Amino acid sequence: MSDVVIEVRAERDYPVVIGRGLLGHLPGVQMPQEQFPQPGDRFWTPADWAWIGGLFDVLMPSLYFGVPVVAGPGGRFDPEAALAFMARYGIRNLFMPPTALRLMARTGLDPLAAGVRLRSMGSGGERLGDALVDWVREKFAVGVNEFYGQTEANLLVANMQSLLPRRSGSMGVPVPGHDVAVIGGAGERLPPGEVGDIAVRRPDPVMFLGYWNNPEATAAKFRGDWLVTGDMGRSDPDGYLSFVGRSDDLINSSGYRIGPAEIEECLTRHPAVALAAVIGVPDAIRGERIKAFLVLKPGIAGDAELEESIRGLVRSRLAAHEAPRDIAFVDALPLTATGKIVRAELRALERAAGRG
Repeated sequence: MSDVVIEVRAERDYPVVIGRGLLGHLPGVQMPQEQFPQPGDRFWTPADWAWIGGLFDVLMPSLYFGVPVVAGPGGRFDPEAALAFMARYGIRNLFMPPTALRLMARTGLDPLAAGVRLRSMGSGGERLGDALVDWVREKFAVGVNEFYGQTEANLLVANMQSLLPRRSGSMGVPVPGHDVAVIGGAGERLPPGEVGDIAVRRPDPVMFLGYWNNPEATAAKFRGDWLVTGDMGRSDPDGYLSFVGRSDDLINSSGYRIGPAEIEECLTRHPAVALAAVIGVPDAIRGERIKAFLVLKPGIAGDAELEESIRGLVRSRLAAHEAPRDIAFVDALPLTATGKIVRAELRALERAAGRG
């Protein structure tokens, strides 16, 4: 990062025309950013503004409320430069993708010692996990609030720890104004604990109107009045929602439907593991077996003893059938520009190598 900065401001007396989509997003920003805005707020994210997470979760709501948004140049995320940037420009509100936080945690940097003083932090796009949540609270002295949505219907679920206690493994509760549920194949609401499709009922203020010139794809997105996100999840009796995985990422092994997210979270709890990705690979007996790709922390080498230690952690915290039978130690994982793991690329590499 360089010191070239753009600070964008909006004056509240300036006439602004706002569509229903932006207005519908505002509560989903105010929850994870802890009653945003407050006096002195100043927002930043390393996420690209071309992504809905940068545009509608940071830039446009800040402009609406008249809160300064500070933006530096993009490029590869550099944890040390990010901390220096936040300290130099007095950033108070942060949207940080989970992978960026994990990369920062991996370095051993101290945000408070670097001069970072945040008021609020939100994160979304991938599951955070308890270990990362605890690290943020210790190192930044704020709670990180997870939130959830997608381009077709964004900011549907959120945490707000100042009002609602965070629950382990949960991404929060439905944001006011949105009817979000876990549904079955016929569009019925599933009872707490059952895994199904995360969906939002129309009409909804943040729901897309349709795919451009593609009515067939638009119709396929709906199950009755429910927009089906393509993500699998479960609810608890109090309405908290948990992300299990993308429907096309689910692993079917020995009759179990296994989501990669909770396994990846568990793997990153191991003291040797910095980043983790999990996929299913073909297995003649089980249908699929679990394979984990792991980036280790600096100075640690992977060996058979470490593999068994990692499997033992998953067995003890989750279940024996969720422990990865195959483990590959890698230097890096394929990521999108927004920091999400590209599991499809890992599956493609396995097929190309004749293992999938």
